[in-house]
Amino acid sequence: MTGSATDRSLPVPGQPLRLLHLEDNELDHELVILHLEGDLPWPVEVERVEDEPGFLAALRTHRPHLVLSDYALPSYDGLSAFHAAYAFDPHLPFIIVTGAMGEEVAVDTLRQGVTDYILKQRLERLAPSVKRAIAEADARERRERAEQEVRELNLSLQARLEEVERLRRIAEGQRQRLETQARQLEEALNLQKTFLAETSHELRTPLTALLGYLRRAEREAGGSQTLSDAQRVAENMTRLVNDLLQLSRGELVQGIEMHFINVGNIVRQVGRDYGVKATAPDAEIVGDPGRLTQVFVNLVSNAIRVCGSPGLVHIEADRRGDHVQICVVDHGPGIPDHIKPRIFDKFYRGKEAGSAGLGLTIAQQVTHAHGGTIDVLDTPGGGATFRVNLPLPDEDEDEDDLGDFQAVGADDLGA
Repeated sequence: MTGSATDRSLPVPGQPLRLLHLEDNELDHELVILHLEGDLPWPVEVERVEDEPGFLAALRTHRPHLVLSDYALPSYDGLSAFHAAYAFDPHLPFIIVTGAMGEEVAVDTLRQGVTDYILKQRLERLAPSVKRAIAEADARERRERAEQEVRELNLSLQARLEEVERLRRIAEGQRQRLETQARQLEEALNLQKTFLAETSHELRTPLTALLGYLRRAEREAGGSQTLSDAQRVAENMTRLVNDLLQLSRGELVQGIEMHFINVGNIVRQVGRDYGVKATAPDAEIVGDPGRLTQVFVNLVSNAIRVCGSPGLVHIEADRRGDHVQICVVDHGPGIPDHIKPRIFDKFYRGKEAGSAGLGLTIAQQVTHAHGGTIDVLDTPGGGATFRVNLPLPDEDEDEDDLGDFQAVGADDLGA
């Protein structure tokens, strides 16, 4: 179709209504114009043609809103003109204006799609017929535009629904994968807890027997530093096994007994046991010597395992105001920043892990139970530094606290 929809739509006020008139009689043409001018709400712009070539050319050049056609012409006829106009634009209004037309012919033209027919003897009906035809064409055009917009909207909605369905399938697939991973993780954690619980139970029996033999040997030998050290290590191992059992059950480290202790002695002793340099002044705090030994043993053994040599690890301690700070420093590969927030999580194991991932968890729990803090920093030049801060007792409270501990000890002795 050559003409566009807006070319045949109802003209806006002030724009002309373009008419194409197929008529070979000049007088009849003037009568038609006379009956249209002044009776239509638009100014009229009419082009008259007399034959088929002129009619076909005017369809393309004049772009009419409506066609008026005589029914019988010397070399052409109105019905043929209608079919040509219909081929050009199926919705172009077409009115036959003729001098005489039988009823059967009139019905046949309407049946074939002609908009209306007007007898030349009744030209007073022409203007209302034109207005009605233009209004119907405009309504049809509006309806088609609305239907097209609805179709486009439906297509858009369909595309959106298909996208939503695609995203839903993707989300469902991800949900199923996450559920599978969650089940696998839960199974792995349960297996790990079961392993730790069974291993702890299996180790407690021989460790208990070993402690009994060491104590008996110490009594028979009348006191020996070697036996005392062996007994201390066995007690630490027993405590570690008990901690593993508690943590595998989701419990916190328990059984902390507070005393006045010299934390410097503990640090130096751990350094001797593991062959690492330890620089620590004497510093008296309130704490559990066995548990604090466990903290530094865990930190030092982890550092040696990561570095591969005790020579790359050292311990340094210093008084810092109201607390004492103990640092276990290594010059190994270090700990990436994205791992540091998780390093104290239970069962978390780094790439160099050689344990169940509980040593640092136990160290953190014991440190917090003493009112202290523990964190990890980068060692200058490479490596990791675990920093433990333990509070020093207030000087005003030392005598009262010591009296309390002595009173407890006296009660125990009396019992």
